[in-house]
This record gives sequence, C-alpha cells and structure tokens, in this order.
Amino acid sequence: MLVDVLGNPLIRVYPEFEVLGVMMYHMRRKEYEITDIDMMKRVLASTKYVTIALCKNGEPYLVTLSHGYDAKRNCIYFHCAREGKKLDYVRANDKVWGQAMIDEGYTEECNQPYTSVQFLGKVTFLEGVDEKLQALTCMIRQLNKNPEKAIADLKPENLKNLTVGRIDIECLSGKQYKAK
Repeated sequence: MLVDVLGNPLIRVYPEFEVLGVMMYHMRRKEYEITDIDMMKRVLASTKYVTIALCKNGEPYLVTLSHGYDAKRNCIYFHCAREGKKLDYVRANDKVWGQAMIDEGYTEECNQPYTSVQFLGKVTFLEGVDEKLQALTCMIRQLNKNPEKAIADLKPENLKNLTVGRIDIECLSGKQYKAK
C-alpha cells in the first residue's frame, strides 16, 4: 500500500495512478505487500544504505548512499562531495525514487527472504549549520556502533562547507517475502 507522509493511504485509480507527476502501479503480489507504515519506517531506520534513482535530460543514474532516517520529519539525510555527477543530476531534477532493502540470503530451499521499502521524494540541500548538525547526528546514530564520541567530535565550524542533502519522502511502499 502506498501511503503519504502522514501514513494515510493514497487514493488510487486501479491499476495505476499518479503521485507528483510519477505514474504509480498497484502491488501485483498482495500477499507480499507491507501495509504497516511503522514497519516501513523501521526498515528505513535500520538499514545503512539506500539506493536512489536520478534522471537528467532523459539519462538515468543510480547511486547508493549511506544515510540517516529521521522518522519525525519522514526524511532521509545524506552527505556528499560539493560537486560531481550526483549533484549535477539532483540540481537538474530534484525528484528521486529510492529503495532500502534487507536481504536475508538464500535458504536451503532456494528461497530468498527479503524486505524492501521504496520511496518517492524530493531532495533539498541544507544551508544552515544547525540543520546540518542535526542531519549528521541522525546519520551517525544510525550508522555507527558507538555514535556518542563521533557526535561529540562534530564541530559546527567544520560544517559550513559540507554538502548535506535531505530527501523529503512523499510516499512509501513496501514488500516482504518470508521463506515458508
């Protein structure tokens, strides 16, 4: 089930519908569909990486990012270099489609259990040092085993020239296959 940022089901016209100008499709295998918004948010909060699809002038680009998920703001933070291909694509088109995945590996029966969450969102680059500090704190808490020292070492004066992006999530969908 696709949901908006408040967890409300998006109204759909079967078999497809549009969100933010992107054509969305229904889940073909309903038995695998995740309908629990909290479960989808837990996946985003527990994975270390998301992969996002970008497009510029009709040319696709796929990039995997380490990230931090902020459940209160329903957004994903990432940081990157101040220039490069990813930034060129985002500046040309701030709309992204992304995925976080938990792969549980193959079972003895050759099944492959997994949980995936996909999202549609828009990228904004942060300007203020306070929001950059909040974003990095979120990322460090999600990515580091012992985050408190790394957070304590963050210096606001070092964040001025750091490029930090925020993906504001517009809708989520999830799919889960459990081995029988």
